[in-house]
Amino acid sequence: MGIFGFFNREKKETLDKGLEKTKQSVFDKITRAIAGKDKVDDDVLDNLEEVLITSDVGVDTTLKIIERIEARVARDKYVSTSELNRILREEIVTLLTENNSSDTDSWDLPTEHRPYVILVVGVNGVGKTTTIGKLAWQFKEAGKKVYLGAADTFRAAAVEQLCIWGNRVGVPVIKQQMGSDPASVAFDTLASAKANNADVVIIDTAGRLHNKVNLMNELKKVKDVMRKVLPKAPDEVLLVLDGSTGQNAFEQARQFAAVTQISSLAITKLDGTAKGGVVVGISDQLKVPVKYIGLGEGMRDLQLFNRREFVNSLFGE
Repeated sequence: MGIFGFFNREKKETLDKGLEKTKQSVFDKITRAIAGKDKVDDDVLDNLEEVLITSDVGVDTTLKIIERIEARVARDKYVSTSELNRILREEIVTLLTENNSSDTDSWDLPTEHRPYVILVVGVNGVGKTTTIGKLAWQFKEAGKKVYLGAADTFRAAAVEQLCIWGNRVGVPVIKQQMGSDPASVAFDTLASAKANNADVVIIDTAGRLHNKVNLMNELKKVKDVMRKVLPKAPDEVLLVLDGSTGQNAFEQARQFAAVTQISSLAITKLDGTAKGGVVVGISDQLKVPVKYIGLGEGMRDLQLFNRREFVNSLFGE
């Protein structure tokens, strides 16, 4: 079993509760979309298209889903409206599968090298540092030795917050003085982690999207310097997005993808919003797998993303 293999009833309940606002919104809209209809026809599909777009799935992804359902209706000749939810779930799961989003509840660290290095990016306020803290806690709970690197050196609050999380979780945080070179912090973190046989390193970075050129150069330098210590670092570039911002999260994702290669997504704050559909749209448009979703304040409320459970919870009966 992988290190996060604790998908159980409690986790399912957290998922259902976290997506409750989105699910209720989607359910109400779909109910209105099929009102008075026995079969899926053009009117139902038009209404469903509006439901998905207004649920922050995104226009391009919505059109893709509708086209797939249209193809099934054409093939089967008759599809009842009672079957629509099942078909919708199947097509969205297929879409997420194509984007390599996971369908497991565990994650095995590679055994060929240590430490496993996660470089975390995202703008201020999306829950980036909190996500790092929760990840560190989950790794530590699984018996892994974790190091954190405070490479967002231009914000005193960012370094301070990461140190608070480090103390709370009980893992070391490598930092330097304010305004230090972020790449230098990353180098020190990896060197220390390697010397102390750490299993996981998580590096926090600045998220100044207003100056893309500087951000791109900074992230490139961080990666180049890390590779002097570990030639394959980073193993993962995790983009953290605030799901409650809906379409704004789309734009942030596109902008970050333009300045650095993203390998996975963490979408936070889904419990306080009816915009959970953004998870499907962002993954589809970026062709990047969703790896984590944030569903509350608790340590365990950051969950490994399970596409089938997510879709069933969001669009289930």
